[in-house]
Amino acid sequence: MSSTGGPTNRPPHGPARCVRDPAGRDVSSAPDAPGALLPEVCLGFLAFLEVEKGYSPATVRAYAADLDQFALFLSGRGKSVADFAAVSREDATGFLAELHRERLKKSSMARKLSTLRSFFRYLIRHRMLEQSPLTGLHNPRQERRQPRALNVDQATALMDAPSRPGPEGIRDLALVELLYGSGLRVSEALSLSVDDVRADRGFVRVRGKGGKDRLAPLSEASRLRLIDYLRERPGLHPADAQQALFLGMRGGALSRREALRIVERLAMEAGVTQGVHPHTLRHSFATHMLEAGADLRSVQELLGHARLSTTERYTHLDMRHIMQVYDQAHPYSDKSGHVETTGKEAGHSGQTGARGQAGAPGQAGAPGQTGGDGENK
Repeated sequence: MSSTGGPTNRPPHGPARCVRDPAGRDVSSAPDAPGALLPEVCLGFLAFLEVEKGYSPATVRAYAADLDQFALFLSGRGKSVADFAAVSREDATGFLAELHRERLKKSSMARKLSTLRSFFRYLIRHRMLEQSPLTGLHNPRQERRQPRALNVDQATALMDAPSRPGPEGIRDLALVELLYGSGLRVSEALSLSVDDVRADRGFVRVRGKGGKDRLAPLSEASRLRLIDYLRERPGLHPADAQQALFLGMRGGALSRREALRIVERLAMEAGVTQGVHPHTLRHSFATHMLEAGADLRSVQELLGHARLSTTERYTHLDMRHIMQVYDQAHPYSDKSGHVETTGKEAGHSGQTGARGQAGAPGQAGAPGQTGGDGENK
């Protein structure tokens, strides 16, 4: 079994065939697609995720890869995932132990167990199984890692970094302003079409995880950058009928790899030495919003998180800010506003707001200004 999560030397499962899900839809996979060699019941599950749950193709491929890996593990025990009723709790714990021996990250192990839980819940829901063999099996204890964020001075420097001349440079700045000013996932930004941008009204329509749409407000800086970019976009020679907002090589849609290089290049130009990637800007957006006083529920909606607990990772505010809030709000506090801090705590300079505004990254998304359609992600 490969440490990257993919199967190796998989025994063949036979020729490709027409596969239908419980609703009778043809869900046959291409021979080279992840999960193409899985049994019919697994392909039906993958179709359920895509059609009924609205999961993105990338997410469905990840589920397929996890099932592939579990199927390969079972084959080593003389079992098949097609005979799902014979899968035992010992098989599940053995799979977990195998992942541990491969030194897989605990977060990746938890994701693979989540895939298996979803698969067996699907079987139970469709009355193909009575009880999941994973019942009572807990995820490995996760390391509590705080998301890495830039401070406000670093974020501002990156937004104002010198860019390349021409349409490419204008595109680069529009992309990073959008990632930081609206807190988008890089996949969300790269999936935007020209029609999703309503710069005149100050928002973009975003397709988030699970195919759920939300309206993300634009900062004023991001709005102006997007207007400039849309004006220059034809200079990137878009391919015929190409509606992707951000264009890359040869007029096609900008790739994740190209987006990463853009962020890394601008960070270098800005003198930001710590590792910066597109998701760092999303982390920075959430952190700066909360430090500026935005409430957790509003930030949850802006980020498109389905669970509030996910947003709570960003509540690692520095002690100076917490003490300032305490002094201003608690009736028994010292109202002088004097806050003693250690050198480390005082080192978070300039974190009162980004882009010259106290309170929010570039005025983006003040509490309540979600512009959303009521659908939390």
